[in-house]
Amino acid sequence: MLYQGSCHCEAITFEVEAPEVLEVDRCNCSICSKSGFLHLIVPLNKFRLLSGADSISTYTFGTGVAKHTFCKACGIKPFYTPRSNPDGIDINVNCLDTVPVSINITEFDGQDWEQHAHKLVHKSK
Repeated sequence: MLYQGSCHCEAITFEVEAPEVLEVDRCNCSICSKSGFLHLIVPLNKFRLLSGADSISTYTFGTGVAKHTFCKACGIKPFYTPRSNPDGIDINVNCLDTVPVSINITEFDGQDWEQHAHKLVHKSK
């Protein structure tokens, strides 16, 4: 299924190919819990930025592998490059404009990221 998504002000728009029933993760790490990010990690070739490349700003911390991208105007983070899958992209399901048929949420212990990261590496394959 092809989902459309955007930031709040719609300066950044994108589409992502994913199943009708989404398998997503809710992480309890500091950045995810504070931003309300609901993770849908997919291979990069399943994602297409439609507009807003010039509206994207990037934030990194720690190892610098994860590239947290957000809208310069509204501050929303609709997607980013995750540390667990730097060859893929992580979509914030809360930023999808197309409503999924169903969402199955798995809790992910990001507070103990190093011990649990291996559970995510297959998602961008």
